[in-house]
Amino acid sequence: MNSLECRAIIEEEIISEVHSHWWKHLVAGGVAGAVSRSCTAPLDRIKIFLQVPKNKTPLTLRNASRAICKEGGVFSFWRGNGVNIVKVVPEIAIKFTLYDEKKLMLYRENEEAGMFERMAAGGSAGFISQTIVYPLEVMKTRLALRQTNQSSWSCVRDIFQQGGCSPRAFFLGYSANVVGIVPYAAIDLAVYETLKRRYMEYTNTTDTPHSFALFGCALMSSLLGQTVTYPLNLVKTRKQATIVSKTSHHLSLASYLRLISRTEGIPGLYRGLSANLLKVGPAVSLVYVVYERVREFLDAPMR
Repeated sequence: MNSLECRAIIEEEIISEVHSHWWKHLVAGGVAGAVSRSCTAPLDRIKIFLQVPKNKTPLTLRNASRAICKEGGVFSFWRGNGVNIVKVVPEIAIKFTLYDEKKLMLYRENEEAGMFERMAAGGSAGFISQTIVYPLEVMKTRLALRQTNQSSWSCVRDIFQQGGCSPRAFFLGYSANVVGIVPYAAIDLAVYETLKRRYMEYTNTTDTPHSFALFGCALMSSLLGQTVTYPLNLVKTRKQATIVSKTSHHLSLASYLRLISRTEGIPGLYRGLSANLLKVGPAVSLVYVVYERVREFLDAPMR
């Protein structure tokens, strides 16, 4: 048996093994998403308040926290979290599952997926998962900005009516989201896996790294991805909130970024970044750590 035949057999064994465990990746990703978002929901709502100010005076972290607490008590920090969990469970589950599938496709061409291959796999996985659940993202933003409790169905009705009874209303800010999520997912997943692999090589082990090491890898990759793409996240949230005028709804992404920088200055593009960075560490690190532990518990392979 020559080397090419050996490689073909190994490839088929790897692909068959991962395909047979696809549901385990879905479960691991879903559990990780639910745990992460529930733990960081207060910071997420504060971030949205900072991104979408009700007047020209920007809020501080403390003022935003007081305003949220005053409107409905401590539990109001979790307003919209139910929809967020419904959104994030399939989103993260799909992202991780597709990421593995994309890497397996790339593996057919290379013995080991490198940085470029990981970025391509991460970007495409992030794009597909975000597109599927994007209407729920719009709902989450609207619910988070409400000062009173509102049912999910009432929120759907309001979005539909305010959007001219068009399904396009559920995709407000989608262009900014797509432009942002592809580089974010690419940077996030690629840097995370590269750091994890380097750590395993450095410690000369094939076992899953301990939680502290996974936390460090996830924190570094997420901080980098979030900071690079934050202005796009700001535009997405503001369009979802429909605080712009009817004419500015039709502005291109570049024009919208120029509008914010002209009226609010460059710092305006990073409004809410402080709350976002505070959220990034526990949010994304919990996702990866819980995902790795659940995947390991379910004995699901991951390349």
